[in-house]
Amino acid sequence: MWNVLLSFSGLVALIQLIFLPFFPESPPYLLLQKEDKAGCLKAMKQLWGEGNYHTEFDDLMKEKAVTKGTKIMNVLEVLREGSVHPQLCTMLLLLLSLQLCGLKIFETANLQESIIPYVSLGVSISELISIIFCSSIIDRFGRRVLLCGGYLLMALILVLLETSLLLSDQFIWLRYCSVILIFLFIIAYGLGP
Repeated sequence: MWNVLLSFSGLVALIQLIFLPFFPESPPYLLLQKEDKAGCLKAMKQLWGEGNYHTEFDDLMKEKAVTKGTKIMNVLEVLREGSVHPQLCTMLLLLLSLQLCGLKIFETANLQESIIPYVSLGVSISELISIIFCSSIIDRFGRRVLLCGGYLLMALILVLLETSLLLSDQFIWLRYCSVILIFLFIIAYGLGP
């Protein structure tokens, strides 16, 4: 019933498409990007109800003053900017390694076809766990700690993964450990990078 599951995400997207025009724009977007002060205050009242939002508005005005000299770049301008190429390459390599190593491990594990849907479900659950966990701890630890910890944890998991793949012919149970390590890799990736 994969087609029903796939169409469910389309149904959710359709509902969002129908109702999204009735919601106001983000107040920071209206003030910082569009420079619409009245629209910003109106959006705050629509989102948060009647009240005095001068403190929040003043904070946005301070942020606007700080970012006044910076230019907002689109995707093509970011790709052309040489100073961000190392970061873009790192992210691209991480994304590709995440995609390609999962395929190789599932192929190496010689999983039965009846188990593969559960493995796919496990990957999705791992991504969901990492999103929930990261969003709840990022304010407590900060991005730098999560990035460094995530990279270190990913490196450790990859070492264990390589070891389990090398020994999977001798120990059949290591094939399933490889799948579990992929789940942990996805969680570590979601927590940090």
